[in-house]
Amino acid sequence: MRSCRTLLRAVSSLRPALSLTRPSCIPHLSRRTLVSAAELQFGQPLHETHPHLIAPGDLTPGISALEYHQRRANLAKALPKNSIAVLASSDIKYRSGAVFYEFHQEPNFFYLTGFNEPEALAVIEKGDSDVEYTFHLFVRPKDIKAEQWDGARSGIQAALDVFNADEAGDINRCHTILPDIIGRAKEVYTDLLGTTTKSAFKRYFSSLKKVPSEGFGKLLQANNVRPLRPIMNNLRVKKSEAEILNMRKAGQVSGRAFTETMKTPMTTEKDLWTMLETGFKIGGLDGSAYVPVVAGGKNGLSIHYTRNDQTLKEGELVLVDAGGEYGGYITDITRTWPVNGKFTDPQRDLYEMILKVQRSVVSLCREDADLSLDKLHRITEDGLRDGLKSLGFNMEGNALEILFPHHVGHFIGLDVHDAPGHPRTGRLTAGECITIEPGIYVPKDERWPKHFQGLAIRIEDSVCITEEQPYVLTTEAVKEVVDIEALRR
Repeated sequence: MRSCRTLLRAVSSLRPALSLTRPSCIPHLSRRTLVSAAELQFGQPLHETHPHLIAPGDLTPGISALEYHQRRANLAKALPKNSIAVLASSDIKYRSGAVFYEFHQEPNFFYLTGFNEPEALAVIEKGDSDVEYTFHLFVRPKDIKAEQWDGARSGIQAALDVFNADEAGDINRCHTILPDIIGRAKEVYTDLLGTTTKSAFKRYFSSLKKVPSEGFGKLLQANNVRPLRPIMNNLRVKKSEAEILNMRKAGQVSGRAFTETMKTPMTTEKDLWTMLETGFKIGGLDGSAYVPVVAGGKNGLSIHYTRNDQTLKEGELVLVDAGGEYGGYITDITRTWPVNGKFTDPQRDLYEMILKVQRSVVSLCREDADLSLDKLHRITEDGLRDGLKSLGFNMEGNALEILFPHHVGHFIGLDVHDAPGHPRTGRLTAGECITIEPGIYVPKDERWPKHFQGLAIRIEDSVCITEEQPYVLTTEAVKEVVDIEALRR
């Protein structure tokens, strides 16, 4: 039964040593001798090896083994009977030759498994029952020579004993087992077909479709394959208490790093970037959740400016869009402040107008407001339009489209734009986490008041929807004019 093994893992972390087997309630494995945690080697931190990073009962920072089981169970409930879901890990991506980028796990795969290594395949198999499922996990086997070069792998036994798979196997031999699993399924839910990535198993899945005469390929005909992403989006968009706590930690540390950075006079965008990222890591986060925008002066007019290599000039603003990551969960913050610590009158006027709109829209991030992200966007547009008129802007025609060219917000979680493709039209409910980020970008054009030309201001917070009031995850990043200016006194 699924609950037996998951509860075993949840309590096993409380013991000083880890058994590389399961107890007698798992009939197909024999008992083995307890092994000291100091002797164990895995491909990612676990409580037994990294108690300073992973709490007892947790599989990844802040997220318990039991919660990962519940996520898989929720997916199984959402699937039709006698169907399977197939997910692959991310590939290692190479910068050049043998030089690789930092590994980042595919979010849906990570959400269901907690397994943070490449070259892995997960299959959630649902039979006739509405509540039971079988979790298959194919991973790289232990390999002394490979691990000498690339570091430890968790291996097949850990897939069973640590990550709670019902069945585990060598990823290099998955082609000998998958036909039977897929052969039992009436429908296959996956996002692997048609992908352009070069993962070995993704190429394998794609090639099967070209051989409809074979039984395995026939099962993957279009009428039997369904997209998995919409189901995963519905599961991921509502956050658990543990997920929100992770995002709050990311927001708290990131916010403090922003405030500390605002205090310090900077001469270049790169220096500012360095101080901010150092603050994330020193504060206990994994690092930056994305390449930040550190845009001085007119660079802020480019929404996704990331060169971050210019000097910062006296009298100009700097717009910074950044956030840290904790346990895979991100935070998203934008603040705009004067390089010299003191707003000019036009800068202050435009900033305070945008801040007023931002505070108003944040206050509506609650379930009882009965709003969607798209409705919040329209409310933002109305507020910015009225505010710009009061500052002397001619708002006829496409004025607002030019000055405010992006949406007011998006979902956040394991991705910066979480649950990609999930509609913004649905009513926001408790547990959903979003950004609120109004911004105005004034090109140097005679159409706009001269004293505002060239200004770019965006203010963004990460917010969790609750029933009666918003839960702002990023309050430590100051944003009031008086508070920003007080930092340099």
